[in-house]
Amino acid sequence: QAYSFLCFNKNNKELVGGINISNVQRSVIQTCNIGYWLGESHIKKGYMEESMRSIIPYIFKNLKINRIQALTLENNFSSRKLLEKIGFKNEGVLRKAMKINNIWEDHILYALLNNDNS
Repeated sequence: QAYSFLCFNKNNKELVGGINISNVQRSVIQTCNIGYWLGESHIKKGYMEESMRSIIPYIFKNLKINRIQALTLENNFSSRKLLEKIGFKNEGVLRKAMKINNIWEDHILYALLNNDNS
């Protein structure tokens, strides 16, 4: 299962980015992955922080997920800062986790647990 959401500027309804909830796993694991993107002109304006803070309660309450995971490149400092700011914990490096531009890249695994928000 997967869910996709678009993020819009509240004032002018301009599309600024998106959030994808993917790899939703049920049964004993109750986990999902979260990914996000912003248009280049909308970076560092707080849009994604606000969007992520809005969607996380929905994921925990409505989708009944216990663990949200996010992967980011080691050198994507903006993404790492965002995840840490909203409470995700760095759980380590996944070696050669994704193939980007035909190159296998290491990624940092971040996770947020339902009870981390308590």
